[in-house]
Amino acid sequence: MTAAPQRGFDRSLVEGPIARAVWLLAWPTMLQNVIGGLQGVVDHAMVGHFVGYTANAAIGVSLQIFLVVIVFIASLYSGMGVLVARFAGAGDVDKVNRTVYQAFLASLGMSAIFAPLGYVLAPPLLTLVNATPEVRAEALPYLRLMFGASIGMLLFFMFGGALRSAGDARTPLRLGVLLTVLNIGFNLLLIPRLGTAGAALGTVFAGAIVSGIAISLMFSGRLVVSWPKGLDKRPDWDIIRQLFRFGLPTGVQGIAMNIGGVLMLRFIGSVQYSAEAQAAYAVGYTELFSLITWTSVGLMGAAAAVAGQNLGAGRPDRSIRAVHRAAGIGLGVAVVVGTLFLAMPGRLLALFGMDDPTAVGIGTTLLTYLSVSGLFITVALTYTGGLQGTGDTRSPLYISIMSQVVVPLGLCAGWEAMRRGAGEPGLRPTDIWTAILIGHATRCALSVLRFRQGRWRDIAVDIPSRPPSS
Repeated sequence: MTAAPQRGFDRSLVEGPIARAVWLLAWPTMLQNVIGGLQGVVDHAMVGHFVGYTANAAIGVSLQIFLVVIVFIASLYSGMGVLVARFAGAGDVDKVNRTVYQAFLASLGMSAIFAPLGYVLAPPLLTLVNATPEVRAEALPYLRLMFGASIGMLLFFMFGGALRSAGDARTPLRLGVLLTVLNIGFNLLLIPRLGTAGAALGTVFAGAIVSGIAISLMFSGRLVVSWPKGLDKRPDWDIIRQLFRFGLPTGVQGIAMNIGGVLMLRFIGSVQYSAEAQAAYAVGYTELFSLITWTSVGLMGAAAAVAGQNLGAGRPDRSIRAVHRAAGIGLGVAVVVGTLFLAMPGRLLALFGMDDPTAVGIGTTLLTYLSVSGLFITVALTYTGGLQGTGDTRSPLYISIMSQVVVPLGLCAGWEAMRRGAGEPGLRPTDIWTAILIGHATRCALSVLRFRQGRWRDIAVDIPSRPPSS
C-alpha cells in the first residue's frame, strides 16, 4: 500500500487576511492548551481530595524542577519551528520534512541522556527547593516517573509544534484532546490507588499512546508534514546544528526561567506557613494562572508561525500585523480570566480541594496579583512569539533572564534582607507576589520594545538542499 500524497501548505497564511491567518492557528492551539490544562487541574483536584494539600505542593514543586530539564530538550522544537515556518512560507516541502525528522532523532538522543540523570538527582533537587519532609515523600515518586518516562509527552509537543509551524493547528488539537481524555481516564483509575505516583503514570501512559499515533500519521503521508519512504533516516548534523543554533537560546531561556522558579519556591519555602504557601502557589500560579498563560502560549505559537511564514514569503509587514493581532486577542482573554480571579477566588481554589483557611487566604491574595500579571504576560508572550518565529531567539533569552530571574529574585532577596534587618521574621507572601508582578511587567515592556526595533527582518534561515532521492 502506498502512502497518501502529502497535503500542501495553506497559502492563506501568507496571502489572505492577516486576522484570519492568526485566528486560523490561534483558536485550535488556545483550545488545545486550555483542554490540556485540564490534565493539571484533574491531577491537582484529585490528589487534593484523595491525599491533601501536601500532594498539591508535591506536584507543583516536582513540575517546577522537571521543567528545568524538559524545556531544554523542548528548545529543539523552537529551533524546529523557526526552520519549518520559514520553509513552509517559501513552499519548500523537502526541507520541512527533513527538519522535523531530525528534530525527532535529536529528541530521542537527548531524552536517553537526561532521563537517568533526572532519576538519580531527584532527591537533592527536592531538598534544594526547601520542600518539607511530607511534600518530599509525595514528590519523589512523581518526579522520578516523570523524568524516567517522559519521551511520549516530549514527542507529542514536537509533532504539535511542527504541524502548527507548517500551518496545521487542527491535527494537534485532535491529538491534544485525545491525550487529555486518556490522561483523565488513567488518573481516575490510578490516583485513588497510587496517589501522586498515579498522576505521573497517567501522564506517561497517555503521552506514549498519543505519540505513537502521531508517528504513524507522519509515515502515512496524510499530513502537511510527512516522512516519505525516500527520506534519509540517518542523522543530518547540518540540520541538527541549525536546530540548536535557533533553539539553544530558547532552551537556556527556559532553564533560566525555571531555575528562577525553583529559587522562587525556595523563597516561598522560607515564609511562615511555607507548605500552605507552596500549595497556594502550585494551585494559583501553576494551575489557575495557566488559563492565561496556556492561552497566551497558544497565541505565541500562532504569532510565531504566521510571522515566520510571512517573513519566509518576503512579507515582513504582515509579520508585524500578525503579532499585534495576537496580542489584542490575548488581552481580551486575560481581562476575562482576571475578572474571575477577583470575583470568585474561594470557589476556584475549592476546585482543588483547598479548604485549609491559611492556604485559602494566601491563595486568594495571590490570585488578586495574578489578575493584573495576566495582562502583562499575555502581551509579553505574543511578542516573544513574533521574535522567536522570525529567528530572533536570543533577545527573549536576555529579556527573560532580566525580567524573570534578576528582577523578581533580586527584589525578594533585597526585601528579605531589609525585613530581617528591621527585626522581622523575613519575607511575607505578598512580597513574593509583588516581585512576580513586577517581573511580568518588565518582560512585557522589553519584549515590545525589542520587536519594534525590527532587527529580526534581516535574520537568515536555511539548511543545505539535497536531491529529492539519495
